[in-house]
Amino acid sequence: MRIFSGIAASPGIAMGRLRIIDRSRTVVTEYPINSDSVCHETSRLAQAIEDTRAELESLKCSLAEKSGEDHLFFIETHLMILEDERLVSEATEIIRSCLINAEGALRRTLHRYRETFAKIDDPYLRERFSDIETVIERVLRSMSGEAVEPLPQQEGKIIISANDITPSDLLQINRNDVLAIVTEIGGQTSHTAILARALDLPAVMGVDGITDLLLDGVAVIVDGLSGSVIVNPDQETFQSSLRRKQHYEYVEYELLKTAHLPAVTLDGHSMYLRGNVEIPEEGASVLGHGGSGVGLYRTEILFMNRASMPDEEEQLVLYRSMQQAIAPHLLTIRTLDAGGDKLLGGMDQTGEANPALGVRAIRLSLSMPDEFKKQLRAILRVSADGPVRILFPMISGMEEVRTAKTLLEEAKRELTSSGIKFDSKIQVGVMIEIPAAVTLADLLAREVDYFSVGTNDLIQYTLAIDRSNEQLSHLYQPLHPAVLRSLRRIIQAAHGAGIPACLCGEMAGDPLYLPVLLGLGYDELSMGAGSLLRVKQILRRCTLKRAARIAEGCFAFSTAAEVEMYLKSQITLDVAESID
Repeated sequence: MRIFSGIAASPGIAMGRLRIIDRSRTVVTEYPINSDSVCHETSRLAQAIEDTRAELESLKCSLAEKSGEDHLFFIETHLMILEDERLVSEATEIIRSCLINAEGALRRTLHRYRETFAKIDDPYLRERFSDIETVIERVLRSMSGEAVEPLPQQEGKIIISANDITPSDLLQINRNDVLAIVTEIGGQTSHTAILARALDLPAVMGVDGITDLLLDGVAVIVDGLSGSVIVNPDQETFQSSLRRKQHYEYVEYELLKTAHLPAVTLDGHSMYLRGNVEIPEEGASVLGHGGSGVGLYRTEILFMNRASMPDEEEQLVLYRSMQQAIAPHLLTIRTLDAGGDKLLGGMDQTGEANPALGVRAIRLSLSMPDEFKKQLRAILRVSADGPVRILFPMISGMEEVRTAKTLLEEAKRELTSSGIKFDSKIQVGVMIEIPAAVTLADLLAREVDYFSVGTNDLIQYTLAIDRSNEQLSHLYQPLHPAVLRSLRRIIQAAHGAGIPACLCGEMAGDPLYLPVLLGLGYDELSMGAGSLLRVKQILRRCTLKRAARIAEGCFAFSTAAEVEMYLKSQITLDVAESID
C-alpha cells in the first residue's frame, strides 16, 4: 500500500481501478536556426495556432450538441487566449532575436507567462495561468503532430489519472463510468477543480508521481476530503475509507434534503445565504445547494490573458449567462478587482513593488474611466433581465465611491440615450476590506445601498499578514479581537444607516463562525456552494437571541485562541443541550 498526498480539489470519496491517461507535456527540442529560416518558423507557428483554433471550434460545436451551451465558457476562454496578439508577437520576436525554432520560442514564452503569474497574490488570478498553459500545450502538440490520448469511453467504473485534465475533458467524460479524477498539476481554484465541484466529481490535484504507468489498473481510493490517494489499500484501510465514504454520502444526502428549506433560525430570523462564483457553470451548484442567488460574482477572468480589455458586448454575454444560470435570484456583480500589471500592456510588463498596495481594483477602474464604463454598461444591461446589483471593490474613501457613482450615472445616461433598458434603481454596494473603509464605515453607509465585507483581505490588511506566507500563516486569525471589533463596527454603521451588510470572505463558509456573524447582525453570507448546506444547518439550529449572547461573549477575550476556545465550548454546549 502507498499513500500519495495532494490537494483536496473537489469533495467526495471514490474507490475503483486507476486508468492512466497520457497527457504528459509535449517534449520540446530547442535548436538554432539561421536567419533565412525565420520566415518559415513564424509561418509554422501561425499555422499551428490556426489549426488549434479550428480544433477548439470543432470541440465547441461537439460539446454544444452533446450538453448544450451551458458549459462552453472554458472553450471561449481558450479561444480568447489564441486571439491574443501577444502570444504570437512574443514568440515571433523570440524566433527572430534568438534565432531558435518555433517550438523553443513558444516554450520560452510560456516560461515568461509562468514567472509573471507566479508573482500574483490572489490564488484565483494566479491559477488562470493554467488556461494559458493548456492552450500553448495544444499549439505545441499541433506543431509536433502528437495525438492526444482520448479519454476512455465505456470502460466500466474507473478513476482517471493524468498529468492534467482540462475542463473540456471533464465535459466529455461519461459520469456513469468515471468515479473521480486525479492530476499531477492544478489546485483548488483551477477551472478543472471548479467544474469538478459543480459536477460533484471527487478530485485530488497536485499529486506527484500518480501517472506512473506501473499504476495503471491498480485499485485506488481517492479521498477528495483529505487530498490523499491510496494505492493498493489493505483491508483495514479499505474498510475505514468505505465507512468514511458512506458517512460522507449519508450526510450529504441528508443535507441536500434541506436545500429547499428556508435559511431561518429557530426563532424565525431570516438570513440570506448566497454563493461566491467565478463562472456560469457554478450557478446550478449554488441553487442546488440551497443558495438564494449570488453574493459575489468575480469578473476578473474575462480580463485575464489578453492584451486589450473586453468590449461591452463580450462582457454582456458572460454576465447574462451568469444571470440566466441563477434566475430568478439576485446576482451581485463585483467590478474588476485586479492589478493593472496583471492584465494589460503585455505580460512582460514590470510589476509593482507592492501590488497589494498598488494600482488595483477600484483604483485601476477609475484610472481608465472609458473601460470602466464599458463594464458598468454591460452590468446595467443585464439588470434589465433580472435582479442585479453592483459591487465596487477595495474602497478606501468617499472620493472613490462618489467618482464611481458619477461614472455609473454617465453610463445610465448613455444607455438611456440609446434606448437600451436597464434597472434605473440598481443597487450599488462597496466592499469593506481595508482598515480605512472600516474607520469610515458610517460615512460610506450614507453613500451606498449595502456593504459587502471581504474578510480575506480585511484580515490580511488589519493584521499585516500575507496568508500565503507559510511562516506567517499561523497569525492569520479570523477571530483576532481586532478583526471582531472591525466586523462589529461595520455592521453597526450599516444598520445605523438602514442598509444591509453581507459577508463574503472565507469566514462566511465556516460553520464555526456562523453564531458570531449571526449574533453580530449580518444580513447575508456568501460562500462557495459546497458550504451552503452546512452553514444553513447550523443556522436552522440557532436562535438569534442565543447567537447574540455568544457574539457578545467573544469580546470578553483578548486573544484569538481564547475566543476560539470560548466559541467551541458554546457550540459544544448547544449540542449537548439539544441531545438532552
